[in-house]
Amino acid sequence: MAIMVAGGHTRNIGKTSVVAGLVAAMPEMHWTAFKITQFGHGMCSANGEPCDCETAEHTVAVSEERPGGDATTDSGRYLAAGAARSFWVRTRQGDLSEAMPRIRKEIERAENVVIESNSILRFLRPDLYLSVLDPETADFKDSAKYFLDRADAVLVPEGVLGRPEWKGVSLKLVEGTPVLPIRPPIYVTDEVVGFVRRRLRARVIV
Repeated sequence: MAIMVAGGHTRNIGKTSVVAGLVAAMPEMHWTAFKITQFGHGMCSANGEPCDCETAEHTVAVSEERPGGDATTDSGRYLAAGAARSFWVRTRQGDLSEAMPRIRKEIERAENVVIESNSILRFLRPDLYLSVLDPETADFKDSAKYFLDRADAVLVPEGVLGRPEWKGVSLKLVEGTPVLPIRPPIYVTDEVVGFVRRRLRARVIV
């Protein structure tokens, strides 16, 4: 089994497009895909809507996408791209550990796994970790910064890091790390697919 994780430093920089693109490019992997969302205070993990609840049953929710469902959601896009199964995991910020028993159960049932998340790296060590970066977007999640030096490759528009807008983030964290190009709206280039295939073959039997 291969476990691949794709993360990134902020929202709306193409993380989901990268995962969906890799699922589509490697149908032989029969991926089980996970989208992990952590909500801050005032958001409900049950549905992602504004909420004032503080009850324990609303700290974690896991839903599986079904064929014919909404293909515009992130986890729906994974299924539409060809994933064997696709899950949306929602937890309160800092409560991802509460979802890990269910995640591990589904991983055990999977042929190969891809997870969109940075924070999942606190609980498992994947065979491959990709970090999607946009040098022109200043926001940088703490989780992305914490794990950046563990990235096997960084995916950057046109493959050029240049002089990023990030504050307090040193490029030394990715010194020597392969920099692969993404070319929106094409987020998974031949270079990216080739790199992923080579790394997974080197680390696991596929």
